[in-house]
Amino acid sequence: MPLASIPSPSEGVWHLGIIPIRAYALCIVLGVIVAVWLSERRWRARGGQAGTIVDIAVPAVIFGLIGGRLYHVITDWQTYFGSRAIKEPYQALFIWEGGLGIWGAISLGALGVWLAVRKRGLSMSAVADTVAPGIAFAQAIGRWGNWFNQELYGSPTTLPWGLEIDVDHGGEPGVLYHPTFLYESLWDVALGFALIFAGRRFALHHGRLFALYVAGYTLGRFWIEGLRIDPVGGVDHAVMFLGLRINQWTSIVLFVLALVYFFATRGKTGEEIVVVPESGSDGEAVDPAHDAGQADPRAGESSAQADESASGGSASGGSASGGSASGGSTAGDSASGDGADTPSGDAQPEAAAEPAQPEGVTSGGQEEGEQAGPAEAETVTKEKNTR
Repeated sequence: MPLASIPSPSEGVWHLGIIPIRAYALCIVLGVIVAVWLSERRWRARGGQAGTIVDIAVPAVIFGLIGGRLYHVITDWQTYFGSRAIKEPYQALFIWEGGLGIWGAISLGALGVWLAVRKRGLSMSAVADTVAPGIAFAQAIGRWGNWFNQELYGSPTTLPWGLEIDVDHGGEPGVLYHPTFLYESLWDVALGFALIFAGRRFALHHGRLFALYVAGYTLGRFWIEGLRIDPVGGVDHAVMFLGLRINQWTSIVLFVLALVYFFATRGKTGEEIVVVPESGSDGEAVDPAHDAGQADPRAGESSAQADESASGGSASGGSASGGSASGGSTAGDSASGDGADTPSGDAQPEAAAEPAQPEGVTSGGQEEGEQAGPAEAETVTKEKNTR
């Protein structure tokens, strides 16, 4: 027996009364929590609304679990079906026993994300770039579930960090195995930090950071997958094709596609929608700084003239009262915006909306005293007619 090794947990399930608490499930849940927390922070830093990633995560996780299990069953079908099967077909539904294919989880999980962002009107590429580092960290945490289940380990090794595996899980007495769960966990942690750095340093948008995640993960997964033996029931159930495991071929294909996308979109520009403006009843975006139906005046236009334009306006050059006093400016003159008294587009609404005064009448009084109100003006007119 080597002097150093990594022991495997003797138990991966604890019971809280009659409720089983499975370490594999806890690792998956913890990974999801970390991914959502980090992605939410990154989304808000990008200008998105709080709570968006949390809402998107619900369909993403549901679709991802289904996709991950389907990928595992399809690529490891010999475990559940055929003459070499060591499990019953119905056990393919027992997700708590382990077995989630990451590419099935990402593919179907991406469908859930797409449905959510399409409903919200957001850019799928912006969301993908935001969650990429979080996915890497989630995978790093989730891999520790394989350690508790004593599964997906590598070939025998004499290295001091070799992994002990019980006989019940396919191990042999005195033999240590490559801890592939640990290799991939460390690789994913390094990848997550590298993605954060690259995103800040090079401002990767339009899905390029997510493409970098795919390329980085598949690069590590290829050589780690080559170490695995999966000896379930004394038989390696991995599906092989042309001397490579099917997961290695998947890594090769996705690595090439990710690089092609990364370089093909290097010159792509344009705005990515991270916040959708609220819409009014007519479907048009509402300016949150104003009430409905109220607009900012154009440059050189006073607020009074903007109001006239909205209501149909008065006659060109005419005053509100039908005429202007001699020497006074008309409403059209006051709204001309020459910029002498008021900055362009910032005219005083009170001054522009005040009706013109007759000659000799000041705003402070009638006939250079007080301004006659409507009732008083009518009385004066009748007295003049009777004289």
